[in-house]
Amino acid sequence: MPDRRSHRGAHPEDATLFAPPNIPCLRDAVGDFSWLLSRGYADPSALKVVGDRYALDARQRTAVMRCACSDAALTRRRAHELPLSALRGQPLLLDGYNVLLTSEAALGGGVILAARDGCYRDLASVHGTYRSVDETRPALTLIGETLAATGAAPITWYLDSPISNSGRLKTTVRDVAQSHGWSWDVQLVPDPDPVLAAAGDGVVVASADSMILDRCARWTNLARGVVESRVARPFLVDLAGCA
Repeated sequence: MPDRRSHRGAHPEDATLFAPPNIPCLRDAVGDFSWLLSRGYADPSALKVVGDRYALDARQRTAVMRCACSDAALTRRRAHELPLSALRGQPLLLDGYNVLLTSEAALGGGVILAARDGCYRDLASVHGTYRSVDETRPALTLIGETLAATGAAPITWYLDSPISNSGRLKTTVRDVAQSHGWSWDVQLVPDPDPVLAAAGDGVVVASADSMILDRCARWTNLARGVVESRVARPFLVDLAGCA
């Protein structure tokens, strides 16, 4: 069936799955999953144990997975994070889909997860094809305004070339940047993750992708900055608990 969604909004069951009475249980699940990861348990088996223990729905399990991390990962991520206020004059590499999807979801009323490592993540996904939604251009504008306020430069977007419509998104990103006078470079690459993960001290990476955060030299929490400063009433689900 063709994807005709016009918003990157909430799933019909999210209001129930992530209702306030369920948050303490989900936070406990994040804590238990993080504990298991810290002791070397593999993600799939640890998630099954935790998900079964708390009788979590599949979507809740995904949220727990995206919010948890091991103690070692948490320590490293904190040590290598650069605040947005420290980006002036810094070359910035954007994990394009990662930052954009979270911003779109926040504008569209989708669930935004506050994770243990301080990142904001969404429950959206791209399965081989990206489709622009009503929030795409507004989200790009909010990202651009946030970046302009930081003074970071130069700014390079990385998009996954194998994802259908990445070329169209590249054109949209450039159009939005040009209309606001922002100097952005947009690169289509087969897989941005290893490129961004290998980024050294000379650049900063904007991403909330765990694999990238655990390897790059410096990263910044751009999606969280966009949501906190420019989205009025996001559907924020704080599962960070006690880090």
